[in-house]
Amino acid sequence: MLTLSEEQVKERLGIDEAVSSLEEMFSRDYAKTADIPMRTQMQVLGGSTCLVMPCSDSGLPGAGLKVVTVRNGGSFDGDRIQADCILFEPANGKVCAVMAANYLTEVRTAAVSAIATKMLAREDSRTLGVFGTGRQALSHLLVLSRGGRFERFLVCGSERSRSESFAEMMAERHGLRVEPVDATNCVRQSDVLCTCTTSKAPLFDGTLIREGTHLNLVGSYQPETREVDDVVIAQSRIVVDSYEGALSEAGDLLIPLRNAVITEDRIIADLHEIVSGKTAGRVSKRDITLFKSVGFALEDLVVATLVYQGLRNR
Repeated sequence: MLTLSEEQVKERLGIDEAVSSLEEMFSRDYAKTADIPMRTQMQVLGGSTCLVMPCSDSGLPGAGLKVVTVRNGGSFDGDRIQADCILFEPANGKVCAVMAANYLTEVRTAAVSAIATKMLAREDSRTLGVFGTGRQALSHLLVLSRGGRFERFLVCGSERSRSESFAEMMAERHGLRVEPVDATNCVRQSDVLCTCTTSKAPLFDGTLIREGTHLNLVGSYQPETREVDDVVIAQSRIVVDSYEGALSEAGDLLIPLRNAVITEDRIIADLHEIVSGKTAGRVSKRDITLFKSVGFALEDLVVATLVYQGLRNR
């Protein structure tokens, strides 16, 4: 059995390979090959949340299980989230690998946002704005900046000082020039917006959104929390990664549904239907498109299998 630390996963997980593998996954009809039970949430450790995400897919060599604990107050060695992924042999069900999965989760989430951006954003999108200054904000900037599509990068944190420190870190460690801005300018000046926060309430006034903007909503994963308001949702052509997950966990959609601001038919497709060409995402340059990411276990299994097979091949 292989055991991989966070650093070992970082060394072995290629970003371009992760994006390519996930795009291939979304292009095929995985509903016919995969068993993806709804993830289980339970409260543990003094109110912290534990998520259990199992999955198997006959199109992949094995099955997997990811366990994520989100700590409410305090941290695990400086990080409030701890994730681990377990892989099983297909023939006998034995555990063949256990790997730290914080970085894996960050890369797969940003990779899926990159795929959604490729399929839904305007071709002339040049400015990328990110709300948040944590690990998901970092991974989204690093992944979506690849390929040279974007020429300008903006960041808006919960405080100006956080935005400035984050921008300095991006320049020093990653050679990426990121401009710290306030919420209004982040929204008004961005062609593509990624919300990567732990906010429980909308981050900005939805009337600020320009026609033609594409949004990737990443941070909210509980029914009572959201990162955008009803105005944004009511204007958008909405795509989800998973219907089941979005309609059971995504407060960004569930709250406006409960308030009768939208009906379920506002969700035009899941990402499989967009990538496979079954449904058109953007039909006009003026469309506001929105991808709501909740995350599901097959995404983790694909990326964890990529890491494991790379080691086996070596």
